[in-house]
Amino acid sequence: MNGALIVNGFLNTDKFRDIYSRLENAFSKREVSLSLYANSELIAPMGEKLPFRDTPDFVLFWDKDVSLAKQIENENIPTFNSSSAIELCDDKAKTTLALHGFPMPKTIIAPKTFPNIGYCDLDFLDDVVSSLGFPIVVKECFGSFGTGVFLANDMDELLKIVREHEREPLLFQELIGESFGRDIRVNVVGGKVCAAMLRESKNGDFRSNITLGGDMKVYIPTKKEADLAISACEKLGLAFGGVDILFGKNGPLICEVNSNAHFKSTYDCTGINLADFIAEHIIKQMLCICHYSLHCHSEA
Repeated sequence: MNGALIVNGFLNTDKFRDIYSRLENAFSKREVSLSLYANSELIAPMGEKLPFRDTPDFVLFWDKDVSLAKQIENENIPTFNSSSAIELCDDKAKTTLALHGFPMPKTIIAPKTFPNIGYCDLDFLDDVVSSLGFPIVVKECFGSFGTGVFLANDMDELLKIVREHEREPLLFQELIGESFGRDIRVNVVGGKVCAAMLRESKNGDFRSNITLGGDMKVYIPTKKEADLAISACEKLGLAFGGVDILFGKNGPLICEVNSNAHFKSTYDCTGINLADFIAEHIIKQMLCICHYSLHCHSEA
């Protein structure tokens, strides 16, 4: 069995290389080769085969290049995570819509505008304030590591934030005061919680991301928190994912879901190497696919 690890060709830092190395080693230990490809290497006209060195049995897609993931799936190559799951997680508005009925902060998706136009009328913000009250969390729909997330304490701040970021799709959320500066990252693989950590801001920031200077410690999620994370991944179609959970007044709330959560911080905190769980799950899924295929051929 051989696989392809697809990464972004334009993200080349130690943090990313560490993840790629852990994934390659996890499969190698299980005698499965995993060849590394940058998305920028796999260029082909629509309808033509992608230029893999060897056609992989499966793809571990560690990127957000949804169009490429769909091209791979069009070649009937099992892809983890799927293009649809990545797409739902990459866009925070789509995540919110897909998780309708799940406990989340009250959220309003900003009306659509266009990059060359922006908002020539901001009267709709009166309705946002009326529904959510201040403080209001403003998020760009695309972004990672806590970037593109802002806090508006009054109308002047809200107007300024929206004006500065109006060319990006936005959404607005109520601030969960009980979870100010802290949340839980729950890592789920194959429908099971494999590791979790509590993240806490140490500089007064309402965001808890480790990249922004937050602290971390091992956390054992409650059954309600674990079930919520597992259910969210199942709803979004994720083989593996990182679910960020807030401490709500009446129970846990989903903040965000990551289709390829960078787990170096989780390893540093917990000592748990999520690459091993991901490798085990994908190999198990591939064996099931092979068994099913052989069964169908024998029946025919």
